[in-house]
Order: sequence, then C-alpha cells, then structure tokens
Amino acid sequence: MRYLLDTNICIHLMDVHPPHLIERFRVTPLGDLAMSVVTYAELRHGIERSPAQDRLAAEQALRQLLRLVPALPFDMDAAKCYGVLAAAVRDRRRDALDRLIAAHAVSLNAALITNNEADFQGYPGLRVENWVHPAA
Repeated sequence: MRYLLDTNICIHLMDVHPPHLIERFRVTPLGDLAMSVVTYAELRHGIERSPAQDRLAAEQALRQLLRLVPALPFDMDAAKCYGVLAAAVRDRRRDALDRLIAAHAVSLNAALITNNEADFQGYPGLRVENWVHPAA
C-alpha cells in the first residue's frame, strides 16, 4: 500500500466526482490506496450528521468507496508513531484526528493524500501529496 487517503479527499471524491481525481484513482494499482479507520470514523460521523433525506445516498457513496479503498485498522505501530508525532509537533490547535491519520500514514510508510497540506506540515517522516491541486 502506497497511499493513505485523508478524510477531505474521500469527501471530495464522493461529493464532487472530479474527473482528474477519478482518473488518478483509475491508474493507481488496486491495493495501493487505503484509508485509516480514523478517516472511516470521520466519514461515519458526517453521515450521522447529514439530514435524513441525504443519508441513504451518503451511505451508498461510502460503500462504493470502500470497495476500492479499504479502511485499515489503527494498530500498535500507528500508536507508536502517534506518540512521536504528537511530541514533535505540540501545536494544540491541530486536530487530534488529523494527527492520528498522519501517524497511521507514517507507520505504513505511505504518502498521505490530502487537500489540506497545511494541517499536516511539520510531522517528521510524513509525505504529503495533493491530488486535487497537484504541484505544477
């Protein structure tokens, strides 16, 4: 597995269906993409907060995404990386769930795919890529 998807990329993909991002997913070998179970939890939270009339479509979109992008468990290696990252970047304004996702990516030696690069700056060992607005 080479890439771990941040929550905002999953939401963008499910809501917007951008052709360039869909193409990037299409050419990425199956098995190279995953999400953290932390991302899955955030996506579930979003579904539960959705208006009742939107939940069925959101559930279906998430099920479709999970067919291509499995949710990986947060394990002991990821927990150890979380301790390292939290100690290295002590900014309390940063979201704890983002730290968990970053630690999960580091533990897997995977690039984190996000559209919020600023949220992940300064974490040692974390590689970040933006597939929504790739660098020119």
